[in-house]
Amino acid sequence: MKILRKKVVLAVNTKVNEQFLPLLLGSDINVYGMARSFHEAYGTISEAHGAGQLSPTKYSKIVNVHSHPGFSEPEGFMKVMRELMAQYKDDPRKIILVPCGDGYTELITHNKEELSQRFICPTVDAKTQETLEDKAAFYKTCEKYGLPYPDTLIITKDMVEKNSSVELPFGFPVALKPSDSVEYLDVDFEGRKKAFILYSQEEVDDILAKVYQAGYTSEMICQNFIPGDDSRMRVLNAYVDHNHNVRMMYLGHPLLEDPTPEAVGNYVAIMPDYNEKVFDQMKSFLEKIEYVGFANFDMKYDERDGEYKLFEINLRQGRSSFCVTLGGYNLAKYLVEDYVLETPFTETTYAQGDKLWLGVPEKILKQYIAEGPDKEQAMQYLAENKYGNTLYYKKDMNLKRYLLVKRIFYLYHDRYKKYFRKK
Repeated sequence: MKILRKKVVLAVNTKVNEQFLPLLLGSDINVYGMARSFHEAYGTISEAHGAGQLSPTKYSKIVNVHSHPGFSEPEGFMKVMRELMAQYKDDPRKIILVPCGDGYTELITHNKEELSQRFICPTVDAKTQETLEDKAAFYKTCEKYGLPYPDTLIITKDMVEKNSSVELPFGFPVALKPSDSVEYLDVDFEGRKKAFILYSQEEVDDILAKVYQAGYTSEMICQNFIPGDDSRMRVLNAYVDHNHNVRMMYLGHPLLEDPTPEAVGNYVAIMPDYNEKVFDQMKSFLEKIEYVGFANFDMKYDERDGEYKLFEINLRQGRSSFCVTLGGYNLAKYLVEDYVLETPFTETTYAQGDKLWLGVPEKILKQYIAEGPDKEQAMQYLAENKYGNTLYYKKDMNLKRYLLVKRIFYLYHDRYKKYFRKK
């Protein structure tokens, strides 16, 4: 099969614009990135619904945010969605439902049959979701399809309650994280982080005890830590159409992650990468499991065996996935071509981006990225003005929004001073 590697430039098309409406779920930077993608491609004003209003979408004229208390809970979610189904009952446009967070993705997949009566739902079904979203289930799926992942121990609540110490089959350091990231969102305890890097048995036992005492019930994932800093990470975004054809794959090379405890693992600098072996491997996997919609894979290069090992899959575009649109492959275009224009699938695009995506000020990138070839390449992107970010959008800027975005970026200086540690 022929592989396309050329960028597709999409002009604003008002006639297409009149045929659909994006309904985005959430109000974070992921929502803004998708709203901007739709606006850049088609001039579309998106509607967003979430449990509250977050800063990235404030004072915007390209997305209207509607807040609903209890919207992140099943009952509250479906109450609002049924109201929206009635509201858009006679609307001739195609309404595309785009989840921008794990919780909303799960709510759609578990109610897809009903929601599909009015909305286009470009997501997997509940059965597929259950084999992928939960990390413990995902690693079983990796095992089944021969995908590499780190040496892993699945730890249950029962194991922790019956043993004062959980014996690990590998040495330190280790990575420890929740299997069910959606459940973990509601869990709070002293020292809570999105994920942990731990260096002793005492640390492992302490965190496990705190996690389960705080009310978490699902499995915890303990993994052999793959050596190397953030620059060893890779993030792959893919779009798979309603017939399970992989239309686009874009590989990013993260350079820095957010060091804030509640945001550990969130990328703040990504430059484009290209690896045909990784593309081929993940394309085959997505086709075999009959995937639908956006997929976002996190992986890390292990120099010990030369493999890129999978950490997780997000059943949606990632929060930093605007790097794909920035790199020349507009995310909204793939949804619209698939469900609105009904453009037939011809070939898979293995993307070659050309811009550095930033979620922090350039000064932080220069100061905290490790010395070496990756930094040199990143500095070259900056020198050639081939970089951008999600929130600074000239067509959606007013004084209030400008000051807000400046503040969002400014706050990273204190975060890095307080939390950054070399890995």
